[in-house]
Amino acid sequence: MPQITVDYSAPLADAFDRPAFARALHTAVVDIVAARPAACMTRFRRAEETVVGPDEAGHVLVHVEVALLAGRSEEAKARLTDAVVELLRAHVRPAGGAVRHLSAEVRDLDASYRSAEG
Repeated sequence: MPQITVDYSAPLADAFDRPAFARALHTAVVDIVAARPAACMTRFRRAEETVVGPDEAGHVLVHVEVALLAGRSEEAKARLTDAVVELLRAHVRPAGGAVRHLSAEVRDLDASYRSAEG
């Protein structure tokens, strides 16, 4: 916890500084919702095909989902969501003039969530 998933369009492979984004995001998660630094886990999933609207050409997208243990206020989750979008703006360069669609969602993990180490 937190579980962070980042889906991004394949054309952004060289335009998205994923390691720097993850480090900055982990810092924001710790600062805004008091997560433990060692607990922040981010995985990136490259989407080979994405379609935006009726014309898939000229558009790329990045969507970040941050799933947290329950207990954070809606205000804190909204602040984190805003921070994620700003971090995306800073770490995702436009790829070949494509329109960037950057989005984020912060949600609570289901009560059934369990994790283990080792």
